Amino acid sequence: MAATAVMHHGDNLLDTGPLPQREAAWADWERQVRDALRTGTSDSPLLRTLAHTVAAHPRLGGLVDTYLATATAEPHCTGFATEADYQAYVDAYSYPAFMLVAGLLAPEADDLPYRAACRTFIEGSQRLDFVNDLAEDIEEGRTGIPVEAMERFGVTPDDLRTGVGGSPLSALIADQVASAHRSLSAAEPLHTLASPGGRRLAGALVEIELLTAKAMLARGTGIPHGSASPPLGKILRALTRTY
Repeated sequence: MAATAVMHHGDNLLDTGPLPQREAAWADWERQVRDALRTGTSDSPLLRTLAHTVAAHPRLGGLVDTYLATATAEPHCTGFATEADYQAYVDAYSYPAFMLVAGLLAPEADDLPYRAACRTFIEGSQRLDFVNDLAEDIEEGRTGIPVEAMERFGVTPDDLRTGVGGSPLSALIADQVASAHRSLSAAEPLHTLASPGGRRLAGALVEIELLTAKAMLARGTGIPHGSASPPLGKILRALTRTY
């Protein structure tokens, strides 16, 4: 919970306001985080909790350090020309941020298969987020869908902005969601690779993202006008099955 709170707070700082404001806010936050890890305490209740968690789970300290060193890739991202650019973004920001939480669920023994499954999961999850956040991102002058993918379907940024792209726009959204679904499905073994105490949570993460993909496909060309999410009842049933 502490790691998730730190990740979300950092994400909000990196994603809110003009670039100079975001850079200043992040620099101040990074200094506070490093001071808290160095001294073991902080004026911030969140960072006191993080310092305590790192003391209890020392492996988190290295994960936080990696995240802090890579997080500035986020505010400088204005979109992707190619699929390779998107994959580089996942490596530079999404994966280290996800590992703040997922790293605590890693097995004690060889964790390379687990880390590979985490990378596969976050690649699909981040792609879902970028498609689901089209309305918000377009307002900020960017999109997480690679330009080469839009060109392949004959979709323009104006089509995304207006949501009036007809069949090409529908096909593009379906293609991106299908790609995310393939990665998420490939990451389903995550729950068998996690530490025993983390398996149920890992399984729930994958299942809920797959439900989100299904809801997004149903919304189709409505996505540029607002995000989609699974019905609450389906989420609760997924959690019930998992736990």
